[in-house]
Amino acid sequence: MEKPLKHLSSLDWETIIDDFQYGSSRRSKWISQYSGLALLEQALSSILRKDFPFKLQIIVFLEEFSEILIRESEAEAALGRVIEVLLAVVQAPVDGISVTYSLKEQMMVSATSIVISVDGFKNSIRHLEGLTELLLTVINRPNHSLDRQTRGVACECLRELERAYPCLLSEISGHLWSLCLSERTHASQSYILLLTSVIHDLVISRTNVSILTGSVPLVPFNVPQSLLGAVCLNKELSASNFKEIRRVMAFLLERPQILTPCGMMEFMSMLMRIVVVLELQPSLLKVQFSGLLYSYDPMLCHVVLTLYTRFSDAFDGQEGEIAQRLMLISREVQHHLVFRLLALHWLVGFIRLPSKRETMKKNSIVHMGLSFYPTVFDPLALKSVKLDVLAYCATCVDIFRWESPAGVSGLFTDLVDGSLVFISGFGPYPSISIPNCICSSGLYRCSICYSAISRRGFIVEVEGMEHTIISRHQRMIVDMALEFQRLVPVVVAFIDRLLGCHSHRWLGERLLQIFDEHLLPKIVTDYRLAYYFPIFTRIAENDTIPPRGLLELLMTFMVALAEKHGPDTGLKSWSQGSKVLGICRTMLMHHHSSRVFLALSRLLAFTCLHFPDLEVRENARIYLRMLICIPGKKLRHILNLGEQLPGISQSPHLSSFFHAQSPRPSHDLKKSKNISSYIHLDRVIPLLVKQSWSLSISTLGIESNEPDYLAGNKDSEPSLDIEMEVENSFSVQIASETERIDLPQEPLRVMDSKVSEILRILRRHFSCIPDFRHMPGLKIRIPCTLRFESEPFNRIWGVDSPTTNLDGVDALPAIYATVISFSSTSPFGSIPSIHIPFLLGEPLRNDNASGRRGCLDIVPVGNGPGEEDSFRAPVMIELEPRDPMPGLIDVAIKANAENDQIIRGQLQSLTVGIEDMFLKAAVPSNIPEHEVPGYYSDLFGALWEACGNSSNTGRETFPLRGGKGVAAISGTRSVKLLEVPAVSLVAAVERYLAPFVVSVIGGPLVNTVRDGGVIRDVIWKDTALDSAVDVTTPVTDSDRGLLQLKYIDDENDRESHVDISKRNMGCFLALVFLPPRFHLLFQMEVCDISTLVRIRTDHWPCLAYIDDYLEALFLE
Repeated sequence: MEKPLKHLSSLDWETIIDDFQYGSSRRSKWISQYSGLALLEQALSSILRKDFPFKLQIIVFLEEFSEILIRESEAEAALGRVIEVLLAVVQAPVDGISVTYSLKEQMMVSATSIVISVDGFKNSIRHLEGLTELLLTVINRPNHSLDRQTRGVACECLRELERAYPCLLSEISGHLWSLCLSERTHASQSYILLLTSVIHDLVISRTNVSILTGSVPLVPFNVPQSLLGAVCLNKELSASNFKEIRRVMAFLLERPQILTPCGMMEFMSMLMRIVVVLELQPSLLKVQFSGLLYSYDPMLCHVVLTLYTRFSDAFDGQEGEIAQRLMLISREVQHHLVFRLLALHWLVGFIRLPSKRETMKKNSIVHMGLSFYPTVFDPLALKSVKLDVLAYCATCVDIFRWESPAGVSGLFTDLVDGSLVFISGFGPYPSISIPNCICSSGLYRCSICYSAISRRGFIVEVEGMEHTIISRHQRMIVDMALEFQRLVPVVVAFIDRLLGCHSHRWLGERLLQIFDEHLLPKIVTDYRLAYYFPIFTRIAENDTIPPRGLLELLMTFMVALAEKHGPDTGLKSWSQGSKVLGICRTMLMHHHSSRVFLALSRLLAFTCLHFPDLEVRENARIYLRMLICIPGKKLRHILNLGEQLPGISQSPHLSSFFHAQSPRPSHDLKKSKNISSYIHLDRVIPLLVKQSWSLSISTLGIESNEPDYLAGNKDSEPSLDIEMEVENSFSVQIASETERIDLPQEPLRVMDSKVSEILRILRRHFSCIPDFRHMPGLKIRIPCTLRFESEPFNRIWGVDSPTTNLDGVDALPAIYATVISFSSTSPFGSIPSIHIPFLLGEPLRNDNASGRRGCLDIVPVGNGPGEEDSFRAPVMIELEPRDPMPGLIDVAIKANAENDQIIRGQLQSLTVGIEDMFLKAAVPSNIPEHEVPGYYSDLFGALWEACGNSSNTGRETFPLRGGKGVAAISGTRSVKLLEVPAVSLVAAVERYLAPFVVSVIGGPLVNTVRDGGVIRDVIWKDTALDSAVDVTTPVTDSDRGLLQLKYIDDENDRESHVDISKRNMGCFLALVFLPPRFHLLFQMEVCDISTLVRIRTDHWPCLAYIDDYLEALFLE
């Protein structure tokens, strides 16, 4: 049985609207309990209430879900109620608060939409007549300025009714004409469009209704009998009716100047159909509207082009004028870019339209082709479309091949040469850029022109044209590649596009042959030759091109690399030599071994013997041995398998031959035993606290590797709520949203505005913290350097000692392809390994005076402060802490020595301190930069309250980003007295804690810190502090009064009190984020000779390390 529906509040309606928009699953609970008619009645009653704030939202809701709320059997009652409320709203006086013009307009629109959706003509024709009569009453007040917008909306509603039920307003067309004649405000456009719609339906249905002598009154309104089927329609218009329609047409043709461009589009679409049915002269429309082509609005130009597509015969002889205008629009820089692009698209479509003078039209377009040459200041999008038009004009040349072949050849050459000259101007851009994509696309279109003409037999018929045009095109591409090396990727993309098309593959192969014949002999064999490696790869992949020329060029290049190798070469020899071997591998895969054996064996043999890089020599030796020993088919099979080895990821910068693993000798365990004594991984920033211990919390018999405060971090268990209390502090509880459903509901809490604001700030903050269980968490980075000592390295690994021919850095040992891997028992997550391709050993050091090591034994030329960086490789260790606790990282190394030995062993463990965990809190993306200091200050205050008083947040949980987990805050507090002068404390804060300071309070302290200029973009408060109280929260029992420390006098057993508030200079507020989701808050009350540090945190285990950290920070 249906429940009686109570009076719904604004909150109830918000819930209903959300549930209906969500979908059928949540919508069904309302439909099953209450009928749609009852909800409709409640909504309409709410609209009539003066104090209801969501009237517009409910009106739109009724319009959107009218088909669900109103069943066909209830349509009569529902529509009656809707029209009744509409009448009440329209007749209500406008007060600007409860009733506005916008409310009336939205109600008219929604009521019209509901009547049409429910099909009022079929289900309730009486209410359809009532709605129409009401709308006619609204528009029957011409030139009334106050409600002109409302009358325009009413006209649009009547147009929708006329469109849904054609000829509905046919009998009152005369009244509508009178209203159009009388209306002088801007609402006249709506009146004209309404009259045009009615005349259009009259003409289309050929209904004989007198417009001038009609006797039917405007109101009351009745549906015409012709729609009800009582009167048989005539199939032809009478002579008198035809004259009246022509008279109305004459009136309408005089009114286009008052229409907006969008209104003109609708007006013309109906007017053209009327002209066709009445068989009027299209020249009437041409004379009236052709001038719109010279306007500055694209909609009006589109009207003229639409008119041309419908009545092209009326524009006979004016095709050239239209094309000329569209060309000028694309060249006029004062137009918007969209308009200029549209003009070119319209022009291409205009050319393709069938016409009696198609040849003449295309002839005029082709001869103005050079006018589409892109200019310097054209946007890139416009340049691309202009290149399309140029290419299209070039393909149109074959239409005139029988008339003047010589002239056609010259015209075709001019068009294509103009395109290529423009394309060649893209030299300065980077290889991967939008201009170069346009360049590649332009080259492709020019080549398609040749292919299209060749398929039509034009090149065969016009003697010598292939040699003249295609050869010039190919030579221009060769010159572009030689002059602008950065355009080589564009040329390669162009070749790949040709080779990927079955119809144009012959063009790509022909172009590769041109490169082999004309490009390779002109390339200079220096380091810039590496730009052409992609072209060399395509040549090596094509088995129709003899490989001799390319192999000879690569041989010359490898000789040049060996001769130019020196201390300043860096990794160029290794990188380019590896790429050359990659091209050799490609040849082995795509050519028969007998075809490449002689030249390729010479290249590989030279590389094995003389190339300076060890890894390249080894790979060349492997390829040479495979070329000699393995037959061709098996060789290609083995090389193909090299690309599919599991566990080896492909690098985007290196050739694919690196995937083939070469054999390695076994490493010596004795040599790797004490490897940490001469290979060192050092921190760039030393730790303040040399941590030698780590806090470990017992799990009390629970078999888990995670700390207790992360025990709730599981989604799979049905319910989990572990609480752990240590010294009145609680851990952070994390539980999934699915788990929270099973928890018993807590009693309703009443929060004041302050607590509500705190919760809002905390929710916003925690929504920026990623849930590491479902997405990558926050990472900390520890910068380090890797180095090794040359003397013990040479002694242990048997590297040849420096000879007299080698000097400086050339005599130092090196390690290659170094891989550093990390592991840790601490909760730091998976630590990625580090790859270092090359590292030079540190020079020998000794002291001439005392024999101690203190200076460089080998000093390279140009020694300076940064010279040691040449012997140190930067290493950035990335950790994703699951718990912000110090720990140790075990370091393992694996590398190759110059004599092919494998170096493998354990290095000294790396210490991770509590200060490594310090990060700045994330800022929401929607906060402007100038509001960031205020956000940090508010966040500090909210976290300070949450960590200090659990009653403020209670059991409140905060959702994290990217997962189902939520976090709760239960904090703890501590205090630390530092007997350090204020000057030393301020200097330490500026050096180590400046990024985390969010506010500086107190006039003396503000003046001191602001003058230093180190701490910036914080909240400055020049308030005076009289006592050491909590500056962020109200004074509580624990914080009230001066802190006094009690000491015992050793001599006379008297007690003395040390007062720390000699002169309170101010206070530092510092906010530190501890990944993955914890916080550490400092409130430093600075006095002349001492500082009281109040500490609050939501991660109590970190307090075990903060005491040592503060002492090391301020007291050393």
